[in-house]
Amino acid sequence: MRVFVITGAGVSAESGIPTFRGKDGYWRNLDPAKLATPEAFARDPELVWEWYRERRQRIRNARPNAAHEAITKLAQYANEFLLVTQNVDDLHARAGLAIEKMVQIHGDIFVTRCSRCDFGFTERTGERQEIPKCTKCAALMRPGVVWFGEQLPWNELQRIENYLDRGACDLVIVAGTTATFGYIIDWALQASRGGGELIEVNPEATPLSEFATQLVREPAAIALPKLVEELMASSPEI
Repeated sequence: MRVFVITGAGVSAESGIPTFRGKDGYWRNLDPAKLATPEAFARDPELVWEWYRERRQRIRNARPNAAHEAITKLAQYANEFLLVTQNVDDLHARAGLAIEKMVQIHGDIFVTRCSRCDFGFTERTGERQEIPKCTKCAALMRPGVVWFGEQLPWNELQRIENYLDRGACDLVIVAGTTATFGYIIDWALQASRGGGELIEVNPEATPLSEFATQLVREPAAIALPKLVEELMASSPEI
């Protein structure tokens, strides 16, 4: 059985990580969508880094929830599996999901990379207070995430396309995302093109809802454990 899962901010929100949308996402009365841009970094890199340091620490303090654990369980039982997450945190990995079965399409918040060249490194534990500078070219370094207005990473896009090109999926789950980016809907429809089941898990309707074969209007941490148990019980060969 081929399985394709997409997760969004709603999955991480249940571990206490605020989404960008809504008042809970605001930081010091600043709109995160206006901080997560190349222009904001060029204008005030210190402010942007301060926000990302706080976000990193909040993620370090968070724990994977039942949704992350259910997805890991599903991945272990599926014949073929790929998760595409819009989340830049490491909660899927900490829940035990193998890196080769996951694409972080919006990057990894714990990666620090050069704003000019290809140098970068990962900082999962300690946190420096100064703005890091590249040891290769001396340019300012930035968080390794995709900001608004930037292109998605080519290598990760290729991993998704390669998986989808190998064949239609029997099961597609889209959880905790508002599906406002067109590529989320495109991938979900491409994956389920052979008549596979397309399940949307989200408390509210989204642009994807009309295409889903099953709608689960519950938070992911409540819905996914039940859903995975039901799937495994009805399809022991999964």
